[in-house]
Amino acid sequence: MKQIKIEGGIKLSGTINVGGAKNSAVALVPASILSDEEIVIDNIPEISDIDALDEILEYLGANVTRTKNSMKIDSKSIVNKEIPENISKKLRASYYFMSALLGKYKHVEMYFPGGCSIGARPIDQTLKGFRALGADVQEVNNKFIIDAKELKGANVYLDMPSVGATINTLLVAVKAKGKTVIENAAKEPEIVNVATFLNNMGAKIKGAGTSRITIEGVERLHKCYIEVIPDRIEAGTYIIAGALIGENLKVNNLIPSHIENLLSKLKEMNVDIEVGDDYVNVSSKNINNMKPIKVKTLGYPGFPTDLQQPLVTLLTQANGISTLEETIYENRFQNVEYLNKMGSNIDIFDKKIFIKGPTKLHAETVKATDLRAGACLVLAGLMSNGVTTVTNVEHVLRGYENIIEKLTNVGAKIKLEEI
Repeated sequence: MKQIKIEGGIKLSGTINVGGAKNSAVALVPASILSDEEIVIDNIPEISDIDALDEILEYLGANVTRTKNSMKIDSKSIVNKEIPENISKKLRASYYFMSALLGKYKHVEMYFPGGCSIGARPIDQTLKGFRALGADVQEVNNKFIIDAKELKGANVYLDMPSVGATINTLLVAVKAKGKTVIENAAKEPEIVNVATFLNNMGAKIKGAGTSRITIEGVERLHKCYIEVIPDRIEAGTYIIAGALIGENLKVNNLIPSHIENLLSKLKEMNVDIEVGDDYVNVSSKNINNMKPIKVKTLGYPGFPTDLQQPLVTLLTQANGISTLEETIYENRFQNVEYLNKMGSNIDIFDKKIFIKGPTKLHAETVKATDLRAGACLVLAGLMSNGVTTVTNVEHVLRGYENIIEKLTNVGAKIKLEEI
């Protein structure tokens, strides 16, 4: 077990370079096995989720070479065998192997994926896509056995624009016979990154980034290169940190249009912010004059659910009552208990929280219940008086590349400890 200790109240100044997008990389790595040749993925984040995917690749027999931020994957020697629960449960994104193996071999056996406990996360829309393309899906004791005599293109209408279901349907459809159309597809930048990767392999995908994606099936996919896009959630988290306790903090190597929803809310709050072509400069000099706002999480390009928990820390410092409504997951307010322990004044009513500010936060021992809740509490620790201890931080390490090093480099007094 690990914990993070933070000595709060120290200004952050300098530059933080944003790494590759977790939510993109965890799909690109499993998608690589669809190729019949070697592929290279650059700008891979150094996070434990990638280590878990690498473990699955190695288990299946792929030849993987990793350098600091790059993966070279040759899957010619893969054996399509059952993926056991002890490795599938390590992360939600393990289910991208389900679709990649089904797309390549028309058969897959694996256990239900894992991930953060942030509410119901069914994979019914993914299975709907599989079935539409001709697969038979059986579930026995949490294990999926999926077979297809032949995968044929079809029209797939998603009941909700799910990122996972959109990507999983893409991965199965690229080698299916004929034309597949995904309606009500998710529009996130990570989906565009995955579609670009597949097209670089020789797939024929049009419309990624819109609600209607068209795929013409191909027989073979070849070697290619792809670069992971910058992580918009990591970027947003550090920008929020700058709004809390920054002094000319530069968050570098990002795509501003990917976080326009966050930037517009920060401007509405009166945060001191400057947006460049690939960076954001942010300071906390307006911390005492921040306005309350209303936020509602939505699929892209709406406000991302993955940034609502970090944003709540900032909303504790606004002058008045802010309202935040969570529409994606029903169990994503687990951070509130610990923020209130640190001195915030937050009430939960069903899918909404009301944040009364400003409140002075103080150091406590708190628990990271999930990835983004952990980020929220790290931000709270950075601005609190005293030394904050965040336990259960394996969640945080799953999704934030070198978070201790990056924050230390801009002045934070933060360290990772084994317990």
